Amino acid sequence: MVVGLAVLWPGGAPAHERTGVGFDRQSQQATVTEVVKLSCKSVNASGGSPTGDASTGGSATGGSAAPEEGDGDCKKATIRVDTGKDKGRTFTEIVQPDQSRQLHQGEKVVVAYEPSAPRNLQYSVTDVNRRLPMTVLAGIFAVVVVLVGRMRGVMALVALAISFLILNFFILPAILQGSNPLIVAVVGASAIMLIALYMCHGLSARTSVAVLGTLISLVLIGILGSVFIGWAALTGNTDDNTGLIHGLYPHIDMSGLLLAGVIIGSLGVLDDVTVTQTSAVWELHEANPSMGWRGLYRAGIRIGRDHIASVVNTLVLAYAGAALPLLLLFSIAQSSVGTVANSELVAEEIVRTLVGSIGLVASVPVTTALAALVVAADRPGQNAPADTAGGPGFGDGAVTATPGGTAPGGTAGGAAGGTAGATGAQPRITGRGRRRKR
Repeated sequence: MVVGLAVLWPGGAPAHERTGVGFDRQSQQATVTEVVKLSCKSVNASGGSPTGDASTGGSATGGSAAPEEGDGDCKKATIRVDTGKDKGRTFTEIVQPDQSRQLHQGEKVVVAYEPSAPRNLQYSVTDVNRRLPMTVLAGIFAVVVVLVGRMRGVMALVALAISFLILNFFILPAILQGSNPLIVAVVGASAIMLIALYMCHGLSARTSVAVLGTLISLVLIGILGSVFIGWAALTGNTDDNTGLIHGLYPHIDMSGLLLAGVIIGSLGVLDDVTVTQTSAVWELHEANPSMGWRGLYRAGIRIGRDHIASVVNTLVLAYAGAALPLLLLFSIAQSSVGTVANSELVAEEIVRTLVGSIGLVASVPVTTALAALVVAADRPGQNAPADTAGGPGFGDGAVTATPGGTAPGGTAGGAAGGTAGATGAQPRITGRGRRRKR
């Protein structure tokens, strides 16, 4: 894994000339300083051409067409640029009454900048600035995790931060540099998994079993994903964002990028399943140390079946929720189930869901078997010097004895106990061992 990181380390994302489309635009922070109501007819009559954006009713290039209907009250918003070389500059934008996003005085917004446009059309509002509520929510999340998880919660947050660093500084730049997305995803996901699991759960045999089970499941997901993405002829280029990526970096394998997303998306749930199964087997062993690996496996797999049912349902619903607007469009079009499933947009989600679910299901028996084999090797009586207790003699005394032979233990333990009870003396018995729970 370390060798893979060193070989594939990109050294930063390659530079490119901005297209001015979608996310590939220069943007600045701004504030709405004034909002004035006015008649939409007056806007039409004056022939004004205020700046705008698709999100606020204008065009993507910054020009906003006058409202088609002259009735109703429009709003004229004055926006001040707060960052960049044009800090303090203001511009106006007309907000139509039927737009989904209405601007309000004092609201923080994000504006796009197009230097090649005419001066009065260079800036346009593209989105609302959500940094404050997002920061507050992240703070609440961190506090809750630390209060409940205590030190483990702190380590989980540190591991989460490291995961984002690996994603931002290794996985994404390496893919943009032209490295194989599948290899990059496997190496990056393995690094995230090792750091997260060992930081949160410590260096132990239990954690190592969970790591091994996760790695085996990731390999299975990679193989299945590669086979079925190729067989189903999924290109991975299905929307404006992927189209823009392909246009800027045509050397990127978009189907490989789709497979990389499947692997990384499955990793978080895989960690949960493998750690839970490993912990279950270890606790079963603590409760009954005499149980063999077959018994541990059977008991662990019964726990795993409940886990499988909930995890698969969770994964399917998560993908369905993300694709809900798309599914709604198909419902509006009254398309048949076969037509919907055959479209590449939905087929991608189906393949992603089913391949990830197969890997999750397979991780349960694999991890349970590995954990049972490891903990069964620590059964009492194999390495411990003592395993049973000597019975009490005829007196009141009772001693703990070692098994076998004529050493103090067994019959000797009973006799010694009887003698001790009769004379009131306590014999000294050597050979301490663990009592087996009966």
